[in-house]
Amino acid sequence: MRLSKYFLPTLKNEPSDSEIVSHSLSIRAGIVRKVASGIYSFLPLGYKVLKKIENIVREEMDKTGALEVLMPVIQPSELWQESNRWSEYGPEMFKITDRNNRDFCLGPTHEELFTTIIGSELASYKDLPINLYQIQTKFRDEIRPRYGLLRSREFIMKDAYSFGSNEQELDYDYNKMYETYCAIIERIGLRYKVVEADTGLIGGEFSHEFMILAKNGEEIIVYCEKCGYASNINNANFLIDNKKYDVKLEKHLEKHSNLIDKNRLEEIFTPGIKTIDDLASFLKISPSNIIKSILLKDRHDNFYCFLISGERTLNLNKVQKFLKTQLEFVNDENNIYNLPLGFIGPINIDKNVDLYADFSIFKRRNLVAGAGKTNYHILNVDSQKDFKVKEWGNFTYPIAGDLCENCKSVLNYDKGIEVGHIFKLGTKYSEKLNSKFLDKDGTLKPFVMGCYGIGITRMLSAIIEQCHDEKGIIWPKNVSPFNAVIIVTNTSDNVLKEAGDNVYNILIKNSVDVLYDDREVSAGIKFKDSDLIGIPLKIIVGKKYLMNNKIEIEHRDSSKKAELDLTKLIDYIKSY
Repeated sequence: MRLSKYFLPTLKNEPSDSEIVSHSLSIRAGIVRKVASGIYSFLPLGYKVLKKIENIVREEMDKTGALEVLMPVIQPSELWQESNRWSEYGPEMFKITDRNNRDFCLGPTHEELFTTIIGSELASYKDLPINLYQIQTKFRDEIRPRYGLLRSREFIMKDAYSFGSNEQELDYDYNKMYETYCAIIERIGLRYKVVEADTGLIGGEFSHEFMILAKNGEEIIVYCEKCGYASNINNANFLIDNKKYDVKLEKHLEKHSNLIDKNRLEEIFTPGIKTIDDLASFLKISPSNIIKSILLKDRHDNFYCFLISGERTLNLNKVQKFLKTQLEFVNDENNIYNLPLGFIGPINIDKNVDLYADFSIFKRRNLVAGAGKTNYHILNVDSQKDFKVKEWGNFTYPIAGDLCENCKSVLNYDKGIEVGHIFKLGTKYSEKLNSKFLDKDGTLKPFVMGCYGIGITRMLSAIIEQCHDEKGIIWPKNVSPFNAVIIVTNTSDNVLKEAGDNVYNILIKNSVDVLYDDREVSAGIKFKDSDLIGIPLKIIVGKKYLMNNKIEIEHRDSSKKAELDLTKLIDYIKSY
């Protein structure tokens, strides 16, 4: 393709609304253009990359025996009402009404539609297992679209749904999809981790996320280098090393003995001090020596107080799973018992509040806690003897120094971008939608299902986030829009121009997907655009050709260079 005939509008300067590298580079390199908030058009270069990602996904899915279909974007509300998700899914669902006043949605996902079709068409266990997939546009009305393609309202996704007669068939399909997703990411050429994850709005009992490692990743990954455990931080299991608190306590006792009077509780006036940081500063102690008391309530106005170490953050998702109910934080508007917010503590806690405690304060003493009345805190609190809790548990996010639950090694942290998510759905949807088959024992049973999604447009952004430098994108060769770019350093030189044309014709005849920068602009502009759009190989026709008929090769992903005769160019490119 001659660049003079190609639609590739690159930008020299940073877009004013870009937030992360992939957003900026996808606009500057002429990959996308913004249409509206969270909605993008793909230009020729970006569309070529999308198609290459799709083809890798399609080839790997087809290897497993999965069958490709195409479902409509628009789905009738009745299906979602049967699964109870019409109201449960929330405001992210695009809901529309047709001219006959019938309700539809623009599909954010397709569990209901796939389940209904299989339920109406497959009647016997002999037809199972089966796995169907599609590559389709999805819609989610994000409250705050951001990060370009990473959190958009319209996106392309591959979603697959397996149907089996029992758990064994589900396990087989799930494990096969796990291996397939690894193969897809490895073919693309990215560093990644697979982590245990929460099932979220999709539901089910078990799931894994496939995370591309990236500095600007949206998610924090917790992992153990020794045993291989890995999890999204929202779902991570961990052990707390109480020895680190003992060390902090000793230092605290040494520096602030005036605040610690052996084993005697002492009330202290703390006017207007409601936050952990302010209290730590006021008392000149570490936040880890403070009990953070967090009030929550359910929809029936039952109140709960969770006690955690002051430097930690409550994991609301864990708490809701533990109590098996939806919760909200207590504030001035829903504080029906008029509790002294900011001064709540486990001592003198209101009788209407159930008390739970995190292991981060287990068997710890000489702590500071709210006194249960405005402007006062209590010193020297002992978590073993000064209050009783209904139950102890792990209710926080892991932090530096926490240990692997499996092997007790110190956990590591990294950032990642979720590009794939697989779920064991079980019979959640087949039961609600009455999708059943006749089993070998002669009884009707609901299909046992799995769900497997991978983001095509998210993958494009994730690639850029991981594969770039200060000059621009560095495409892995399997998804690069072109294999090579030809740069003639001086198109006004007839010898060089003719040589460039010759190189281009040879590559085209040998089926090399090449971009020929034949524009009448400076060599500097050509080199900058080439680095920006990230094509793996630069084929330079310049001074070396005039001197000794040598073609220069530069690799975008390294400092590697080569000089060779034109006769050896094809072999070099094919061996790359």
